[in-house]
Amino acid sequence: MRLQFLVIGFLIVLVTAGTLYASYDNVFQRAENRSLTIARSVAVMPSVIAEVEHYAGEDKLDAQRLKTGPLQQMAEAIVARGEAYFVVITEDRGLRLSHPNPQELGQKVSTDPVALAGIEDVSRDHGTLGESVRAKVPIYSAKGIVIGEVSVGVTTDSLTGALMTSFSWIALFAVMAAVLAVLAGRFTVRRLKAQTLGLEPSEIAQLVRDQQAVLYGVTEGVIGIGPDRRITVRNKAARQLLGLPHRTQLEDVVGRHFASAGLDPALVAAIRDRNKAPVRLAVNGNSLIAKVTDVTRDGVDLGQVVLLSDVTTIEALGTKLDAVQDMADALRAQRHEFANRMHAVLGLISLGKMEQAEEYLREVMETGPKIAQVPGLEAVSDAYLSAFISAKAVRAHELGVQLRVSPQSMLFGQIASAHDAQDATAVLGNLLDNAFTAALKSDEDRWVEVDLLSEGATLHLAVSDSGPGIPPGLDIFAPDVSTGSSLGSTHGKGVGLPLIRRLARARSGDVWVADPGGSGAGAVVCARLPAVIDDAKNSTISRHLREGNG
Repeated sequence: MRLQFLVIGFLIVLVTAGTLYASYDNVFQRAENRSLTIARSVAVMPSVIAEVEHYAGEDKLDAQRLKTGPLQQMAEAIVARGEAYFVVITEDRGLRLSHPNPQELGQKVSTDPVALAGIEDVSRDHGTLGESVRAKVPIYSAKGIVIGEVSVGVTTDSLTGALMTSFSWIALFAVMAAVLAVLAGRFTVRRLKAQTLGLEPSEIAQLVRDQQAVLYGVTEGVIGIGPDRRITVRNKAARQLLGLPHRTQLEDVVGRHFASAGLDPALVAAIRDRNKAPVRLAVNGNSLIAKVTDVTRDGVDLGQVVLLSDVTTIEALGTKLDAVQDMADALRAQRHEFANRMHAVLGLISLGKMEQAEEYLREVMETGPKIAQVPGLEAVSDAYLSAFISAKAVRAHELGVQLRVSPQSMLFGQIASAHDAQDATAVLGNLLDNAFTAALKSDEDRWVEVDLLSEGATLHLAVSDSGPGIPPGLDIFAPDVSTGSSLGSTHGKGVGLPLIRRLARARSGDVWVADPGGSGAGAVVCARLPAVIDDAKNSTISRHLREGNG
C-alpha cells in the first residue's frame, strides 16, 4: 500500500507541476497575443501615423508639448481602460513620443527598438517599468517607410493574480486527486487482501514456491479445482496417470471446466457430487485410487483437491501374495495330514505290528497324500505349478468343488524363474478363484478344470467350470464391474480380472473369455503368458519325447 501511495503521489506531483507550467506559459502567451494585437491596432491608426511622421521630421522634441499631445493622451486612455500596462510610441530615432512616465518623454527608449528595422517582436524584457511582456510593431508612413514603433506591454506583476488563481485551482484539484487516490488505494488494497486471503506479496511468493515443490516433488497425482469449478493446476504425475495433454498443448485441462476436461466419468461424478469416499479408477492400464477433498480457509470456499494414487503395483503384489498364501495353506494341510499318518505308523510299530505298518507305508507311497490328489496333475511337470494346483485343490476340497487337470494338457519344461512363477500363479490363481465361485452356483456336479499347454516359452492357460456361465452383455473385465457388487453374483469377484489382464498384457500376453457359457454350460476363460517357460529345457524334453515316440 505504501508503494502504491508513493507512485500515486509522484504522479500527482508530476501532473501538477506540468499543469502549473502549462498554465504559467498559457497566461504569458495570452498576454503576448493581447500586447501584439493592441500594438498592431495603434500602429495603423491614421492619427498615430500622422503625429509620428510629424515628429520624425523635427530635429528636437518638446517634452511639454508631447505631454499634452494626442499620442500621450491616447496611450493614457488605453492604459486607463486596463487594456495594457503601458503604451510607448517612438519616432524613427527611438525617441519616446508617449510614455506612462511623462519625465521619460523625448528620451531614447531603454530597450532595443527592433521594430524600427521593420519587424514585429514579442518578448519578455526588463525596462524602466520593470519586468514586462511587450510587443513591438513598426509604424509605416503612407510611402511604406518605417517612421516609428509602438511598444505595448503588460508587466509580470499584473499577471500574478491570474497565475495565482490558476495555481489555486490546480492545487485544489491536486489535493482532491490525492484524497481520491488514497481512498481508491485503500479500497484496492482491501480488495486485494480479500482475494489473496490476507497474504502479503512475500507470503504469496513463498506459497507459490511451496506449491511447486509439493506438486512436482510427490509421486501422487494432484489436481486443483477452483470455486468456479475450473481446473487451476495439475502436476506431472496426474498428467501421466490420467493420460492428460501436455501443458504446451491446446487441449491442456488447466483453465477448463472439470466436466469438459476429458476426465474419467467416475472421477467427474465424484467431483460433481463432492464425494469424499475413495473412488477406484482404471485408466491407461493403471489401477488408481482418487480422493476428492474440499478446501476452505476462514469459511471461504477455495475449491477442491483431487489426490490420485497408483495402486497397480500394490494390487499385483496382493494377488501374488494370495497365491503364496494358498500354497502355504496347502503345505500346512499336507503337514497336518503327514503328521497324522506318521502317528498311525508310530502306533503300529509300538504295538509290534510291523507287517501292518509296512503295508500302510506302501499304500501311502503308491497313492500319495489324499488331500492333495488332483486328477491329471501328473501332466504338469513344473514344480511351481504342480504345487500351486495342489494348494488350490485344498481350497476346492473345502468348498466342495472338484479340481482337475485336463487330460489334453501338455506342459513341458519348467517355469523360467521365481518371478515368472509369481506371474503365472497370480493369473492362474485368480482364474481358479473365479471358477470356484461360479461352480458353487451349480446345483449338481461342481467341478473346475485346468488346461495347460506350453508353446516354446509361452504358457497357455484355460480354466472352465460347471457354473451357469457369464450373463450376455456383461464385460467381466470392465472397470465399472470390477468392484465385486455385480461381478461377484455372476462370475468371479473383486478387481482380480482387470488386474491379471493388465499383468498379462504387461508381458505382451492377454486374458480373455473363450466361451461365456450359458444354457447349462460353464464359462471358459483363457490366458497367454509369453516368456514364462524355460525354452531350452522345453525343447530338450520335446526332443526326447519325439525320439521315444519314434
